[in-house]
Amino acid sequence: MPILDAHALEFFSRSPEQTRRIGMRLGGLLITGDVICMEGELGTGKTTLIQGMAQGWGTLDTVSSPTFVLVNIYRRPDEARLFHLDAYRLDSTPEAEELDFETMLAQGPLVIEWAERVKTILPEEHLWVRLEHVAEEQRQVLFLAHGRHYDDLLTELRQAVFGVD
Repeated sequence: MPILDAHALEFFSRSPEQTRRIGMRLGGLLITGDVICMEGELGTGKTTLIQGMAQGWGTLDTVSSPTFVLVNIYRRPDEARLFHLDAYRLDSTPEAEELDFETMLAQGPLVIEWAERVKTILPEEHLWVRLEHVAEEQRQVLFLAHGRHYDDLLTELRQAVFGVD
C-alpha cells in the first residue's frame, strides 16, 4: 500500500451508488484535455465510476462499457464531448496510437479503462484511478495525480467529497 500524500486520494466505497457519486464529483471537475486512466480487475466498478463521471460532467447519454467499439462518445447539450476508451481489446501499442488521442483531447476529457494496456502512449500528466475489491459491495478507489493540474484536480475533489483541502 502506498503512503498517501498530496498527490493521492484514497476512498473506500461501500456501494455502487457511492462509487457513482464520487464519479459524479470528479466528472463535475473535468475539462477539455483531461486524461483519466482507470485500472482494476473485472467487476471492481470502473464502468460504475465512469457512469458517475459522465453524469457529473453533464451528459444525458446512456453510459456503457465500449464492448463492440473502442471508444464511446458522450455529448452534453453544449456539444462538448467526453471520450470513453476501453483499451482491453487493443492488441498493440501501434493500434492504440492510431486512436489519435490529440484529436480527442482537443474536444473534451478522455477516460481510459484498462489504461495499463496503453501506458507507453499516455500523456505524462494524467490522473490514475485504481479500483480494487475489498468485500462484496466495497471497493478501494485510489486516485494518483501525475502533474500539477491533476494535483489541483485532486485538491478540488478532496474538497468536494470531504470538505477539506
